[in-house]
Amino acid sequence: MEGLDFNITIVGLGLIGGSYAMALKELKPKNLWAVDVDENALNTALNMKIIDKGYKEAEIPLKKSDIVIIALYPKLTLDFVKKHIKDFKSGAIITDVGGIKEEIVNNINSFIPEDLDFIGGHPMAGREKQGLNYASKDIFKGASYIFTPVERNKEENIQLLERIVKSMGCKATVRIDPKHHDEVIAFTSHLPHILAVALVNSDLLGVETSLFAAGSFKDSTRVAQINADLWTELLTSNRDNIINKLEIFEENIKILKNAIAENNCSLIKSEFEKAHLRRKEIV
Repeated sequence: MEGLDFNITIVGLGLIGGSYAMALKELKPKNLWAVDVDENALNTALNMKIIDKGYKEAEIPLKKSDIVIIALYPKLTLDFVKKHIKDFKSGAIITDVGGIKEEIVNNINSFIPEDLDFIGGHPMAGREKQGLNYASKDIFKGASYIFTPVERNKEENIQLLERIVKSMGCKATVRIDPKHHDEVIAFTSHLPHILAVALVNSDLLGVETSLFAAGSFKDSTRVAQINADLWTELLTSNRDNIINKLEIFEENIKILKNAIAENNCSLIKSEFEKAHLRRKEIV
């Protein structure tokens, strides 16, 4: 999909915003601009030639942008759209990359004018590190990309975003309503991060754990190298869904705990075999 005939602005040049810039630049948009409060990030992106121009103030590029990709924390995304609601070009497509959707999508669509189209997005891609220094154009390769359209969104705009992210390397796009997105993501993303943090914080052995840590421990705790500010916001914003998943997990861990305590080998084996079969279904 080379030669995108659009002016595109990326708001926020962190890990995802910077990766977006790198991947989009290869698609040759008409203009690729970035907005960030960090002048060093803008200068770095310019020196890397992954943007055409950087701005600390958003008004100038927004007035000319056909597509705006907001790569900020969810609440900052909401604040940004509210603050600049009169600065967006009429007909612009606006999307975000946040890990929660229902609150943001519903809130923004409650006040956005009819001539703007906000389509919630969530790339299933990332790293434990944060910032432009860890960005990569390959971060989207092989990843799924979730869109959470609502009734007011225009089909042609959704399809355009789907074509763009596939051209960036995403293997599949998925459409799901914002409420269902948050229910599923509570299990597939939020719960594993909570478990990794709890596991690492359970290390009270007083020995050099790293000398005893093989692949299973390292794989299970990889995501505990967490962006605390972002994940505090994500977890509290999606708390009802997360509490539900935690309660289900607590029931399952109790089954295994009791089976071990009672030396119930058949139940332990049954739980392991059930998990083995279910894990094979996950691509």
